[in-house]
Amino acid sequence: MAERFYVTTPIYYVNDVPHIGHAYTTIAADTIARWHRLCGRDTRFLTGSDEHGQKVMRAAEKLGRTPQEHVDITVQRFVRLWETLDIKYDDFIRTTEPRHQEVVRGFLQQLHDKGELYPKDYSGWYSTSAERFWSNEEVAAADGRCPDSGQAVEWITERNYFFRMSNYQERLIAWIAAHPQSIQPESRKNEVLGFLRKPLEDLCISRPRARLSWGIPLPFDEDYVTYVWFDALSNYVSALGPVGGEQHQRYWPADLHLVGKDILTFHTVYWFSMLFALGLEPPRQVYAHGWWTIKKEKMSKSVGNVIDPEQLVSVFGVDAVRYFLLREIPFGYDGDYSPEAALLRFNSDLVNDFSNLVHRIVKWSDTPLGAPGPLGQAEAELLAVAARATAGFRDQIERYQFRAALESLWTLVSAGNKYVDTHAPWALAKAGNTERLAEVLRALRETQRIVVSHLACVCPGACTRVLARLGLDAPDLRVRFDVLPGGSTVRPGDPLFMRLDSEATLAALGALPGAPPAPPPSPKKETPVSEATPAPTPAPATITYDDFAKVALRVGIVLSAEKHPNADRLLVLKVDVGEPEPRQIVAGIAKVYEPETLVGKRIVVVVNLTPAKLRGVESQGMLLAAGGSDVASLLTPLHEVAAGSIVK
Repeated sequence: MAERFYVTTPIYYVNDVPHIGHAYTTIAADTIARWHRLCGRDTRFLTGSDEHGQKVMRAAEKLGRTPQEHVDITVQRFVRLWETLDIKYDDFIRTTEPRHQEVVRGFLQQLHDKGELYPKDYSGWYSTSAERFWSNEEVAAADGRCPDSGQAVEWITERNYFFRMSNYQERLIAWIAAHPQSIQPESRKNEVLGFLRKPLEDLCISRPRARLSWGIPLPFDEDYVTYVWFDALSNYVSALGPVGGEQHQRYWPADLHLVGKDILTFHTVYWFSMLFALGLEPPRQVYAHGWWTIKKEKMSKSVGNVIDPEQLVSVFGVDAVRYFLLREIPFGYDGDYSPEAALLRFNSDLVNDFSNLVHRIVKWSDTPLGAPGPLGQAEAELLAVAARATAGFRDQIERYQFRAALESLWTLVSAGNKYVDTHAPWALAKAGNTERLAEVLRALRETQRIVVSHLACVCPGACTRVLARLGLDAPDLRVRFDVLPGGSTVRPGDPLFMRLDSEATLAALGALPGAPPAPPPSPKKETPVSEATPAPTPAPATITYDDFAKVALRVGIVLSAEKHPNADRLLVLKVDVGEPEPRQIVAGIAKVYEPETLVGKRIVVVVNLTPAKLRGVESQGMLLAAGGSDVASLLTPLHEVAAGSIVK
C-alpha cells in the first residue's frame, strides 16, 4: 500500500469575505497535497466551511433568509475562489451536512456517557462577534471590549454544559514533549506550552437554544446546541466517515492541520484534549503560519483593508498569485503585502527568469533531439546544479518552507539561463553545428522538464503547458538528461508570462479595494533658488585602488543564526568563510530577517575587519547589505560559489 498523507485547512467561516489570508492557507495546503501526489503518496486534501453560530443566524435574519438558505448562498464565495485559484481538494466538508452532524452528535453522546460533560451555571462577558465568553481580566485589558474583534460584549448568566478539559493539562504537556514536531514552528509550540503553564479551565461546549437555535442539538439535551468550535474542529474526523470505518482507518490521524496563528490554541489545546477524551490520536502536526498584513495591520473587513485574491488574479494570473504568496515571506511568519513587491516578483522571477528559460529556445522547437549520450563537462556541471537545486527544493517543501524551496529551485533556473548565454544555440545554428546544437537543446529541454516538474505543485497551469510542449502528460521528477526520447521536438508556444508595465500595473493594484494607498505624486513646480531646499547628498569621496584592495571580501555560508541576547535588532551568525573554524558575526538585520531564514544563505563578508564587541558579543567580521542604516537586503552571489571565494 502506498504511503499516505492527509492534509487539512481550517474550515472557513461562511460569513467571512475571502481575502488573501484565506487564499494563502489554502494555496499552501494545495501545494503540499500536489507535491505528495507527485511523489506517489496516497494523498487526501480536505477543506470546507464552518456554517453554524449566532453571527450566521443574525445575518440571515437581516436578509430575510433562513440560516440554511443563507449559508447555501455564502458558501459559494469560497467554492468559486478555490476554483479560480486552481485548488484541487479531495473533499469539501460543510458543518450543515448530515454526515458531519451525525459524527458530532456521536462524539457528544460518547463524552456524556463517559462523564466528560457536566452542566453548571456560568456568568461571563459574551462576545457575539467572537462567539465566546471572555474573562474579566481579558475584557479589562481590551478596554471593556472583545479582545478578538474589538466589538461590544455583554454580561450573560446561563446554564451550559462543560467539557472536563482541565483533566488533560498534564497529558497535553507530556504529549508535546514526546512529539516535539506536533506543533510547529518552534515559536508556536512554545506559545502553547506557555498557555499550558496556567491552570487549564474546563470548556463550555453548549449554547441554550433559547438564545441560539442555529447549531447541532446536543443528543442528550435538545434544549442546547453545540458550541461552534466543538462543532467545527470535529470536521477533520467527520469528513472521513464513521470512526473505525475504512476511510478513517486509512487516513487518521491527519498528518498536517494547516492553520493561521490566531486559531492555534483551538487546534492544539482544545482539539487535542477532545481527541484524548474520545480515545483518538491527535494529528501528527499542527503548523500555524503568520498573517498577511497591510502596513503592518491585520486584514479585517471592519477596517476595510481586505485584499481580494480574485482581483489579484485579474491583474497577474493565477500562477503568479500562487507563486508570490508562497515565495515572498518565510512560511510561519507575518508578511506585509505591497503592490510593488508583487510586481517585482512577477517581472523579475517569472518573466526575466522562468519564462525566459522556457521561451528563449522556442526558435529551435522543431529541431529533433539526438539519442542521449555521454555528457560533456558543461552539461555535467548543469546536471550537478539540478541535483543540488532539486534536493534543496524537496527537503524544504517537505518542511513547508516554500520560500526556501523556491529559492533553491531558482538556482537551476539561473544556471539554465546562464547555460543558454554561454553555449549560444543561435551561434551553433548559424555555424551549421547541428550535432552540438542537439546536445545543447537536450540539456536545456531536460532542464526545463526538471524545473517545471518540481514547480508544478506551485504553478500548475503554466507548468502543465510547458510539459505538454515537451510531449509529457505529467511531471517527471527524475533528475537526468536522458529522459526525453531521441527524435522528440517541442511544440512552440507564446511566452508564459509577459512583462507588466510598472506604472499601469501599480495603478490597477492601487485601485483594488483594501489596497494600501499609493504615495501622492510629487508636486511639479519650479522651486525658487531663494527657497530653502535640502542640500543634495554629497558624492562619496574617491579612493585609490590600493585603498579598496585593503578590504578583504569573501563569500560566506550561514551555518546558524540566533537572536542576540541583549539587543532586539541584532542577530548572531556562525558563517563559514573557508577557514578551519566558522566566524561569529553580529549584524543589525533582525528587523528584516528571521534567524531560521538565513541558514544556508550565501552572503558577502568583510573578513579583515578588526573584531569588536557589539552589546557584549564579539563580532569577527561584517556583512554587506543594501539600504544603508535601514537594511533592505543582504548582498548575495547570483550563482552558487564555494565558501571563502574571493569577491572583487
